[in-house]
Amino acid sequence: MAQPLMPKATAVWLLDNTTLTFPQISKFCGLHELEIQAIADGEVAIGIVGSDPVQQGQLTHAEIERCEADPKAVLVALLSDLPEPARRTKGPRYTPVNKRGDKPDAIAWLLKNVPDMSDVQIGKLVGTTKPTINAVRTRTHADAANIKPRSPVALGFCTQSELDELLVKLRITALPDAEPEAFEPQESYL
Repeated sequence: MAQPLMPKATAVWLLDNTTLTFPQISKFCGLHELEIQAIADGEVAIGIVGSDPVQQGQLTHAEIERCEADPKAVLVALLSDLPEPARRTKGPRYTPVNKRGDKPDAIAWLLKNVPDMSDVQIGKLVGTTKPTINAVRTRTHADAANIKPRSPVALGFCTQSELDELLVKLRITALPDAEPEAFEPQESYL
C-alpha cells in the first residue's frame, strides 16, 4: 500500500480529528505503533501541523467512518489518477575531478585486455570520448608516459556486472550461432 506524502503530518491529523486506533493509523502511515503512541503523548512530532488526507485526496470521509466503526478494519488509500513520474534513463555519469585523470588508465586496460571492444562501447563504459580513446590507442595522449593500464572496475568507472554483460555481448556477436547462456564470465577483472 502506498504511504501518504507526509506520514507524520497525516498521523498528527488522524490522531487529532478521528477516533482511529493506533494500529490503524500506523498501518496507513507506515509508521511504527510506538511512534504513533509517542505522537499522541506529545513526545514526537511536536510542532508538526497536521495534514488532512481527505483534502489531499488520499482518503475519503466514508473510509474513515468505516474504520472508526470497526477497530480491526484497515484504512485503504484512494488510487491516484496522477501519472507516475517517468524514470530517468541511464545517461552520462558524473566523474569527480580527481578521478578524471584515471580515465586513460581504464581505456588502456580495455584496449589491452579486450581488443575487440569498439570505441563506442569503451566510451559508454568508461564515460569518455572517441578522441581520448584514439589518443590513448596511438600513444599521442598528453600524459602518455604516465598511463598504466588499470581495470575500470577497480577505478570505479563501471561495475563488474556491467563489464561482464558487455563481455558476454562481445562473445555472442563473435559467435552468432552460439547460445547466450553458454557464455559466463570466468574471472573478476579487479
